[in-house]
Amino acid sequence: MNFLTLLLIAVGLSMDAFSVAICKGLALPRTTPKHCALVGVWFGGFQALMPIVGYFVGVNFSDAIRSVDHWVAFALLALIGVNMLREALGKEEEGECVECADNPLAARKMLPMAVATSIDALAVGVSFAFLGVDIWGAAATIGVTTFLFSAVGVKIGNIFGARYKSKAEVAGGIILILIGLKILLEHTVLA
Repeated sequence: MNFLTLLLIAVGLSMDAFSVAICKGLALPRTTPKHCALVGVWFGGFQALMPIVGYFVGVNFSDAIRSVDHWVAFALLALIGVNMLREALGKEEEGECVECADNPLAARKMLPMAVATSIDALAVGVSFAFLGVDIWGAAATIGVTTFLFSAVGVKIGNIFGARYKSKAEVAGGIILILIGLKILLEHTVLA
């Protein structure tokens, strides 16, 4: 997998965290570099960890399903992308981004959100195992990309509000679906 494809996957995966980071920015009366870095570390750290976990789960099963691995990779990426599109285009619940006035960056609030936004990265890690991707470089790319998007998302949320949340999720969903289709085509039509 080339670096551009990996970077596009990283951008697609970071869109959920970016959206939640915008919500975090909305909940803060003002943002500081520390706030941005803290959200970036939570989301970027989990986005880097989950593909590694998924990769090692996938490695244990890769020999058993090598003949259909490209279909599995396509299905996982397409499902993640479609789910992101569904969430972005669905009706937003009133107050979805509103948080309690107490510390919105407390660990008890950040941990569940970091895990929830990185589940997609776990599935991508499984796909990486089937494709033989260098997991350490991929995890670092995903983590750094998500860190940057999340840190910027906090500031954007604080300045502009929620108007970019659904656009980011739509872009991420489309990117993941297209990459899944590219993998499928490379292993079937172009092979």
